[in-house]
Amino acid sequence: MRWFETRGPVYPEDNYVVARTDELSDFIARIEKGRYIVLFAPRQTGKTTFFQNALDSLEAEGSTYFPIQLNFEGYVDSDATTFYPSLCKEICKQIKSVFQKRQQNPDDRLNHFLANAQITEPISMREFFEDLGGLLENQRFVVIIDEFDSIPRDAIRGFLHSLRQIYLSGRTRCPHSIGIIGVKDITQLNYDRSISPFNIQDEFKLPNFTLEQVQELFSQYTDEVGQPFTPETIAAIHKQTAGQPVLVNRFAQILTEELDIPKSEPITMEHFSEAHIQLLREGHTNIDHLITNIRRDQRYEAFLMKIASYDEGVRFRLYNELINELATYGVIAEGADGMCEIVNPIYHYCIIDAFKPIVNGLEQEYLPDGNSEGFQDYLTSDGQIQMAALLDNFRDFIARAGFKILQVPDTPREYVGQHLLFAYLEQFVQNVGGAMYLEVQTGRGRMDLLILHRNQKYIVETKIWGGDNRYQAGKAQLAAYARSEGAEGGYYVVFDHRNTPESRVETETIDGLTIRSYVIPVIQARPSNETGSV
Repeated sequence: MRWFETRGPVYPEDNYVVARTDELSDFIARIEKGRYIVLFAPRQTGKTTFFQNALDSLEAEGSTYFPIQLNFEGYVDSDATTFYPSLCKEICKQIKSVFQKRQQNPDDRLNHFLANAQITEPISMREFFEDLGGLLENQRFVVIIDEFDSIPRDAIRGFLHSLRQIYLSGRTRCPHSIGIIGVKDITQLNYDRSISPFNIQDEFKLPNFTLEQVQELFSQYTDEVGQPFTPETIAAIHKQTAGQPVLVNRFAQILTEELDIPKSEPITMEHFSEAHIQLLREGHTNIDHLITNIRRDQRYEAFLMKIASYDEGVRFRLYNELINELATYGVIAEGADGMCEIVNPIYHYCIIDAFKPIVNGLEQEYLPDGNSEGFQDYLTSDGQIQMAALLDNFRDFIARAGFKILQVPDTPREYVGQHLLFAYLEQFVQNVGGAMYLEVQTGRGRMDLLILHRNQKYIVETKIWGGDNRYQAGKAQLAAYARSEGAEGGYYVVFDHRNTPESRVETETIDGLTIRSYVIPVIQARPSNETGSV
């Protein structure tokens, strides 16, 4: 039986695989045209698997193409004098490997050439390819280079200049086509900040899985095992991951291998909730790598929270250093409207959780004096959440805490309200045995917290005050979202950081749904008459 894979390339004989038929056709068409193609995308997005499949497709076409694959990862600590001779040996090795797979032997001329070939610098590399092209008997030589951004710094300019000269040399050239794969793009690798010599590149984008592709992936499992996923479960997985390949496959691993769901039962939203909790809590390589990168620079928190919290958002400008780096790490992407978006709700949740202080110092003040049962007081006798009372208490907690919220460690004042709401609801959910995750609609301008408890959904949308028009529009947006989720209403929490904020609590019926709205003032400075320590 096959399995879902998250630790590297996937193989159809062993793993459930998304075919990516349209993307492969597009890529092969570019190779046929002799393009020099670049794909730079975050790690664990399926690049290596995709290009391996592309090589297999080329190989299946017979003698028209002669494709090889290189990997530059091993050169990360090398210099150009080591790189070029090693590159020569690796190209020759891969050429021989192709002949072996075809159960053929190189002719004497090619054997002699491979045995005596030398590459020592960019010019000899260009001459090597010119000579090779004349020995491959009209086959089109294709090179796929993985982990390209590990190329030695002192080799990058000359290497790209030589490829550019080969590309411009005419229709008949060797290599006929090149695919360059990496995390950092050419401009980021151009360390001396001069104009990139590789302006002939054909940029190729490998998108995340569509909902239809996730359905295709899971149907392979169902066809083999007989255990179906309910449609809403597949839709929820795609929504939470935005189709990010490794996250989709990790969800599937947990659901099919680790939760011990009887194969005679369908995989449902209840199971999805369990898997979601596990995925967020585990030390998964993809998420650990993400968090490690965004903790490298304190500017990231304010920037990411601005994307998430303000309707106006931030325009995606790849030449901005912060935007460029966060896009490289796979944290943000350019939305359809040209604005920055956090790429999926799981990453968004992990970002908020990573920046949230482990202890904010106010946990003991969450509940009012006289509370007898802790957070259990906010459950009805039949186990339903009294969300209005729970959020009323949060509003009162912010008022009780006063200027103490300014002392929450390592938290920008502008976003302390949202951090505290997240921590407050997270502690409540853990105490009552529920689950909470983010449902990000556009990846910016709002944080929609969805709480699940005893098969009931409770939706809390939070944002920062941006004027009365946006406040009113947000209610309608929340009502539309709540309807799409099958909820009876929603809760809207807006933090007001103005010098003269206006507290509001409103309950309205919008399009037949009940929307309860809060505008919560957030203190901006410690009162001058307050002295002493807290």
